[in-house]
Amino acid sequence: MDMENMRLFVAIKIDPEEQFRNTYGFLRQALDFNIIKWVELENIHLTLKFIGDTSPEEVPQIIEALSGVCEGIEPFRLEIANTGVFGSNYNPKVIWFGITPNKMLQNLAQNVSSKLETVGILGDRQNFVPHLTIGRIREIKDKKYFQQLMGRFNEVEIQSQTVTGFTLYESILKREGPQYNELGAYLF
Repeated sequence: MDMENMRLFVAIKIDPEEQFRNTYGFLRQALDFNIIKWVELENIHLTLKFIGDTSPEEVPQIIEALSGVCEGIEPFRLEIANTGVFGSNYNPKVIWFGITPNKMLQNLAQNVSSKLETVGILGDRQNFVPHLTIGRIREIKDKKYFQQLMGRFNEVEIQSQTVTGFTLYESILKREGPQYNELGAYLF
């Protein structure tokens, strides 16, 4: 019998601290009248690589390939700052918190990508743009208010966190929202 494919991604887990929770909570409340699917705080993560549909037979070699990623990577500070939107002003799609550019993070993402290529998972066409998705927009009722509100938060310091590793997750889509299972944890 064919086992069902798994949806996989590689990410850094974020542990929201007070300033993060406050900013997130304020936006969530202020935009309450819109239709936005908010990412629950315990699911907030920085995606290093979205692998997507994967057959269960491939998982062991992915876990193995990722174990080589940590060479030359040392713990680093991740600065979470600024808020923005993917999509246009007229048709915003995603609300995100930004990540201040960081050489070690770029190297880590690059390592993940190149190790996965060794097991046939090809790199993305677009460049790695580190961000934390906090909400997926279905509908904005008042675009002008939305733009003004986002403008107030586009430059704001949110959190600094030390990164000491990353995780391979399986995402199980459920009606109440995704559930993430850890398949492998990697420390550097």
